[in-house]
Amino acid sequence: MTDLIQNFQRLARYNSLANERLYDACAQLSDAARKQTRPAFFGSIHGTLNHILVGDRIWLARFEGGQAPSTGLDAILYENFEELREARKTEDSRIEDFAYGLTPAFLSSTMSYVNNAGLAFDDPVEILVPHLFNHQTHHRGQVHDMLSQTEVPPPSLDLHRVLKPAPDPKE
Repeated sequence: MTDLIQNFQRLARYNSLANERLYDACAQLSDAARKQTRPAFFGSIHGTLNHILVGDRIWLARFEGGQAPSTGLDAILYENFEELREARKTEDSRIEDFAYGLTPAFLSSTMSYVNNAGLAFDDPVEILVPHLFNHQTHHRGQVHDMLSQTEVPPPSLDLHRVLKPAPDPKE
C-alpha cells in the first residue's frame, strides 16, 4: 500500500506541474481566444479549465467527508483567467496535501456519495483516487488539443518529462 500512496503523491505533484505548464501556455492567449467556442465538451479552453477545477473540488470535498455544492459540471467558477489561475494553484496545493495525508486505511475503505445526476454510489476509495487524477489528465488533454488549434504551441505534458528535473546549467 505504501507504493500506491507514493504513486498518488507523485501524481499529485505531476498534476501541479502539468497545470502550471498548461496555464503558462494559456496565459499567452487573449481572453477572447481562451473563451472562443471550440468543439469540446465544455465549449472552450476557459470552460474546460473551469470544469477541471469543478471536478477537483467535488472529489476533494467527498474525500474529506463532505459534499461540494452542486454548481453543474459546466459551471464557470471564474470568468477572469488570473483568478482562475490562482484558484487552480490553491486547489493543486490542496491536492498535494491530500495525497501526502493518504493512509492505507483510507485507501482500503469504501466511500458513499451522490453524483451530480443524483445517483448514489458506494465505491472503493482505491479506485476513486486514481479517477481524480485520470479526470484531470483527460481534460488537460482536451485543453492541449484546443491549444494546438491556436498560435500557442501546447507544452509537453508527458509525465516522465514533467517530473524529470531540469538539467543543471552548470553541468
